[in-house]
Parts: sequence; C-alpha cells; structure tokens
Amino acid sequence: MSTSLPVRTAHSVSGVHAHASGILITKADGEKEPFSPAKLEHSLALAGASTTVRARIAAHILRELKPGLTTEEIYRRAFEILKKEEATPVAARYSVKRAVFSLGPSGFPFEQFLAEVFRAHGWSIRTDLILTGRCVTHEVDVLGERRGKRIGIEAKFHNDPGGKTDVKDALYVKARYDDLKQAPLASQRVDEGWLVTNTNFTRNAIHYAQCSGLTLLSWDYPKNRGLFRMIEEAKVHPLTCLTTLSEGEKQRFLTQKVVLCKAVTVPHLLREYGIKPEKIPHVLEEAKQLCGV
Repeated sequence: MSTSLPVRTAHSVSGVHAHASGILITKADGEKEPFSPAKLEHSLALAGASTTVRARIAAHILRELKPGLTTEEIYRRAFEILKKEEATPVAARYSVKRAVFSLGPSGFPFEQFLAEVFRAHGWSIRTDLILTGRCVTHEVDVLGERRGKRIGIEAKFHNDPGGKTDVKDALYVKARYDDLKQAPLASQRVDEGWLVTNTNFTRNAIHYAQCSGLTLLSWDYPKNRGLFRMIEEAKVHPLTCLTTLSEGEKQRFLTQKVVLCKAVTVPHLLREYGIKPEKIPHVLEEAKQLCGV
C-alpha cells in the first residue's frame, strides 16, 4: 500500500470526517465505537508527528475505513507510515502503549517498569515485599514513599489489550491495604493502597474505588493524569518501544530486569547483550532521542 497520499483540503477532509464519524470500528475489548479522525490525529500529535504526516495518515485510514475495522489494525497502519515518514522516536512514542503490553507475558517486568515510573516521579521505591498487617501477611508488588506518605501498589498486568480490571480486583486490593493500614508495627503500615493496570477499569471498579477511597491508575485514568502521562512527563519509556531492537533482543534485556530504554544508552551494555556492532549506533541514537538522555 502506498503511503504517499496527497494532503486533502480542509473542506474535503472535513466532509470525509463527517462521513467517517458514522462508521463503527471495533475496540480491543470488542466494543464498537464511531471512528474519530480527531482522536487519531490527537494520538499522532502526542507522539510528535508533523501536521503534514498526521493529515496523510488520517487520509490513508479514511480511504480504507470500513465497519468493523479494529483499532489494532488502524494502529498498525499508522505505525508503518510513521516509521517510513517520521524520525524514529516519533514511531517509538506512538507505540508506547503496545510496548507496555510487550513487557509480558508475565507481570514481573511490568512491576519493575512501574517501580521505575514512580521512582522518576520522586518516590522512594522498594519492590517484592512481604508486609504483616493486622490480621495476615501480604505480598506487596511496589511500595512507594514520598514526603511522609507511604503507598502500596498492586500491579495488574493484562496481556490482552481488551482485558479490563474489574470490581473484584478493586475489592481485593482495598481489603488487603485496609489490613496493612492497621498493622501493629509502623514499619509494616501503608497509608494508601493503589491498583495500577496497563489497560482499563470497568465502570463498577471505578465507582467502587471512588466510593471507598481506593486509588486507581490506568493507561488514561484519571483523565490526563494516567500512566501514559506519567511516562511521557518523566521520559521513562520501556525499552520495548525501541524499533531498532528485535523482539528477541528485547526479551534478553527483560529477563535481566532491564526495562527502560534509557538503560541501554551505554555501548558496552549493548555489546554484552549481543547487539551487533553495526546496529549499536542506531539503537543508541533512537534511545537518546526518545528518552532525552
């Protein structure tokens, strides 16, 4: 498929946008929603795509738009065009959400990644702890402390982009951290429990959390203060964003608990992990531009 599409005039694009708004596409969770060219262009703008390339991608998607087209298919087509027409870090930023999914299949790399995200936002972090509450002991994925406040974070990782964290998980986490709030020993206590996921929460989970005082954090919840915003603000992108590394090379790093792209900005580390010498400059340049290091 050619990506060299002409940029449409404002009049013609607005007319096609109006037509497209009535076409239903399929989200990752199977739900249908009207296709939104504005939403697509907004996500491209967040990644740093130029106005011209955003318009070209939107026109390309609109040409192929049909009922039932999945958001994953739209993403893949936009990503391929970005890789060809923009600087590499733009495509990498656009792929951040998928890159977080690539931290799987186990949830452990996601826990390590969350620890780095919170650390970058000024939290003192410890991971994989056993704390004793008032009644029983509990495994704590991530424990964060900042300005006298201590939070316990339960990481809920989904391999399926359509997977949602529901009210059962919220109930479970709230009960655990209520027990830890009442721990006899101050060293074991937490002030708040947080439930963090790489996908979304159900409406019931959100309603319960708001009512009970449980803090939720997902990709875009709370709105404009979700996990994506935290990643972008602190430039703590997962190394799985890097388009210059193969899937096998990424997994080699993840098994050694190397989860951030900024961690692979040292040439000797790349050599140690078997990256070919001729490839190293390209990896370093992409990591430098993406992470700002």
